[in-house]
Amino acid sequence: MKGSPGSPVKDPINEKAHLTDSQDEALSQKKRDILEACESRDLAALRALAESPGGFLTDTIRQQAWPILLGLPSADLKTEAPEDFWKSLPRHKDEDQVQLDVNRAFVYYPNHDNESLLTLQKSHLSSLIVSTLRHHPHLSYFQGYHDISQVLLLVLPPSTRYQALSHLSLLRIRDFMLPSLSPAISQLRLLPDILHLSDPALWQHLSSTEPFFALSGTLTMYAHDITTLGEITRLFDVLLSKEPVFTIYLFAAIVRNRRQELFETPEDEPEMLHSILSKLPVPLDLEGLIQDAGELMERFPPEKLPQWRRISRWSVLKTRGRGSIEDGEEYFERQVSELEWREKRDKAMKVLWQYRGSVRTVGVAVVVGMLAVILRRYWGYQSLAGAGGGGGPLGYLSALLAGWWWR
Repeated sequence: MKGSPGSPVKDPINEKAHLTDSQDEALSQKKRDILEACESRDLAALRALAESPGGFLTDTIRQQAWPILLGLPSADLKTEAPEDFWKSLPRHKDEDQVQLDVNRAFVYYPNHDNESLLTLQKSHLSSLIVSTLRHHPHLSYFQGYHDISQVLLLVLPPSTRYQALSHLSLLRIRDFMLPSLSPAISQLRLLPDILHLSDPALWQHLSSTEPFFALSGTLTMYAHDITTLGEITRLFDVLLSKEPVFTIYLFAAIVRNRRQELFETPEDEPEMLHSILSKLPVPLDLEGLIQDAGELMERFPPEKLPQWRRISRWSVLKTRGRGSIEDGEEYFERQVSELEWREKRDKAMKVLWQYRGSVRTVGVAVVVGMLAVILRRYWGYQSLAGAGGGGGPLGYLSALLAGWWWR
């Protein structure tokens, strides 16, 4: 992980010696509220408590709250998978890269003085990741996935780690585990929209800088960039309780929070601006940023962002991180079909552009028919409505070519 270690978040429960009686009672009441919400699986109450200052307070409480927020059925919370239940499954194509990343894990936390204990933790992390990938071999591993997995490993008990990581992978970070990075890039394109609407002057200042500076943070739920366990677990309280798009609003809040620093850097130096934005500020005012991001999302909901229409209907942003493992598998298949179709469409359009003179001679109707034949085998669902359009492939191609024809 990169960056300098930030200031650790104090554990409110362990700071009682410094609290007044009223503050002590407020914390005790919040703890009771969280546990009651877990017992009744009251998602609305849990989400509100996660967003409130301090979040879920302790890792012991998180062990109960996180699996519920991730949608694990009650039965999964009581059933522990056999330790070696995954070893007989075929190897995943990305296991070599997994091992390379696991070897670099646990850089900042926890602070193991015992080398054998560190080796054991890395072995557990490798097993957690590989077991998840072998059970869902269609998922593509990405660098930084181990950072997310590490947080779950350090907080959750063995009985829920695998189920939690599977749910998170298929329902909340699925867009990053597809065979293409284009869905991740589509998410980043929402960031300029938020800045444009909320702070036009700052957006203009950054307009020559591509939003790729936010990739590390949003891709890894900030686990790659935040270097203290207290901070990242506090942030996970919120990220697991909010819709997946909240990660983009959080980065927008981070950018806005650095407004003065950014204006001190000339706008014609995009490389310098990118360098500043690609590193999180230290110290990180998590509580303030969480509140700011929530306000941004309320004022400028994702449906109002111009780039929202370009987000796949099967993206985690639009399925909102909800559903079952089976739902996640289906969404994944539909996203892959859509990506294959778009890739073939783009190739076909390049060919048409190369031979545009001949196309005008042959006529639009003939070309539409040719394209329909070319693309038919890549059509993974009933109509192009799944890709954000309507009227099926022929209707879409007709509109597409009509616009191109009359340019």
